[in-house]
Formats: sequence, C-alpha cells, structure tokens
Amino acid sequence: MKKILSTLFLASGLLLSAQVGINTDSPKAKIDVNGDLNLRQKIVVLNTTDNSLSQGNNDQLLVSQGEGFAPIWKTLRIPEYETNKFYLIFNNSFSDKDGILFASSDEVSLTTSKAATFVKGADLSSLKGFKKINGLSQDISVFSTESKAYFQFETVVQADFSTLSANADDTSIDYACGIFVDNKLINLRQRNLKAVNSSFPFLTHNQIGIVENLPKGIHKVDVACSRLASYGESFRKLSVGTNTSSNINDFIAQSSLKVDVYEVPQVFNPIIVN
Repeated sequence: MKKILSTLFLASGLLLSAQVGINTDSPKAKIDVNGDLNLRQKIVVLNTTDNSLSQGNNDQLLVSQGEGFAPIWKTLRIPEYETNKFYLIFNNSFSDKDGILFASSDEVSLTTSKAATFVKGADLSSLKGFKKINGLSQDISVFSTESKAYFQFETVVQADFSTLSANADDTSIDYACGIFVDNKLINLRQRNLKAVNSSFPFLTHNQIGIVENLPKGIHKVDVACSRLASYGESFRKLSVGTNTSSNINDFIAQSSLKVDVYEVPQVFNPIIVN
C-alpha cells in the first residue's frame, strides 16, 4: 500500500511541476538529467510546419536555433585534411574590359638589356612604362606558411597598322606583361605583334605565374604591361585588353585573371571532448 501511495504522490508531483529530474531534486527543465545519458534508439525532432517527425540523416548534428525555436538537423561540412598535403583553399577570378592603350610616346627606352631589367622580384615601380590593368588589381588571402599560388592571365593585344605603306611588312611592336604580388614581379612574358595582311592584327596573350610560401595574410595582385620597342614604321597604337578597331569588341578583348592558392592547412578549429 505504501508503494502505491508513493507512486501516486510522485505522479501527482510530476503533473503539477511539469518537470522531471533524474538524480536531482530541483530540475531546471522539463527533463533535467544530472549524470550520464545513454540513448539506445533514436532522437527525433518535431517539424512544426507539418507536425512530422524528423530523425535526420547519417552524420548530421542536432543544432540549436536559439531560445523559443526548435532545434534542426544540420550537416557539418568540415573537410578532413591529411598531413603535408596541399589543398585548394583560395580560388577566385577577375575580369577587366577597360584595358590599356599605348601610344608611340609611351614606349620606353631601356638603357640595359631586357634580360637584365626583367628579373624575378623586381619592384613594379622600378620598371619603366608599365601600366596596370586596373580591374585585375585585387587582394588574395593566404592562411598557411606552406602554399603555392597559381595565376593565369589572359588578354587580347591589338595594333593599328591601318595606314602602312606597301612595303612595310617588317613593322612590328614589342610588348611585355607581368604578374606582380605585393608589387614584386613573379612572372613576365614578352611578345611581338607583327604587321600582316590585316590592318588591325591581334593575338591572344596567355601566361601563368607561380609563387610559393607567401606569408600568411592579405596580398595584393597586379597585372601590368609595357610597350617596349617598335620596328619599321612608328606612331602605331597598341592596345592590351581593349581594341584599336571595331573589328573586335570589348567582350572579345577583355582581360581575365584566375587565382588558385593551394595550402598545407595549419589552422584548425579545436574539437573539445569532455
């Protein structure tokens, strides 16, 4: 009889308080467990939209939405990194339709050979006649001291040879384009655009630059080009990333830069297990 009365009093207390305490006399929630909790079956969450029960999917976590809102199942997307392996951490691409237009007066006079002038690490400010392609000047992020950054630059270069004399096939223009990180030259390509049968010849210019182990942080990337020398008839216009004639438009002539930064990850969010 005593056991029956005790059970009735306990049930009455639970109904009145609407709280259940396990191993505690002062529960602070509808179910308050002071100790270990072992679940042998499943956890389900009520979907208040359609009153359905959701068990979640494999590898999902139950995430709080804050006070007054039911928790939801979410997939925690944390990649598993292997030691000493590179992973693509930063990726972006940029474009520019304004380009650069070079007149013959923009041509530089090099007092030393080009090979002596264009060396890796040369400062942009020390290279004469270089103009930036403004839309390709961007910031990139590096998070590890072990990294490899790849830069792929593409543009169209065009010349105006529309009024050449009949025997001026030897007319051409030298130019160069460089990729710079923090104003330091990491890659350069020099080419020559030659007068051919077309009055407004153009070519597609491609180059790839690579730099390793940049310091962690934000870095500035620039692409800049220069008009180096003319041969044959002078006073010809040269354009990079834009046009000198309507036979191509700004969509065709535009410049683009793709940046990929591969890193050996060094910063991880700690997983705390009590």
